[in-house]
Amino acid sequence: MIKIISLLVGLVVIAFIAWWFFGKRSVQTGEAVVDADKQSIDIKVKGGYLPEQVVLKKGIPATLNFKRLDSSSCLDHVIFPKFGINQKLPQGEVEKVEIDTSKPGEYDWECSMNMFHGKVIVK
Repeated sequence: MIKIISLLVGLVVIAFIAWWFFGKRSVQTGEAVVDADKQSIDIKVKGGYLPEQVVLKKGIPATLNFKRLDSSSCLDHVIFPKFGINQKLPQGEVEKVEIDTSKPGEYDWECSMNMFHGKVIVK
């Protein structure tokens, strides 16, 4: 009986892990606010990024304002590989990340352990 329970618990854990990493989830998208030839958007960092997808207008200087509310060390940095940005996110503070919007495209970001992800779309 113990073996059957262990097998069932193991299968449930494997299914949860597969859903967590590979399951299709809805993505919340935010659009930056344009004000006086600049654009910015606030991103909450708590168990991931909210919104995790950001739309920016091409050619207008952009700032992403990350505020980390999560104590997890995984989320203490945000990394934009294509921009060469690796920014520390102190807990409880707003950290501004300047984004180059000169070229349209999609640019991913990730946490320091590559477990949580986000995307900037420049249109």
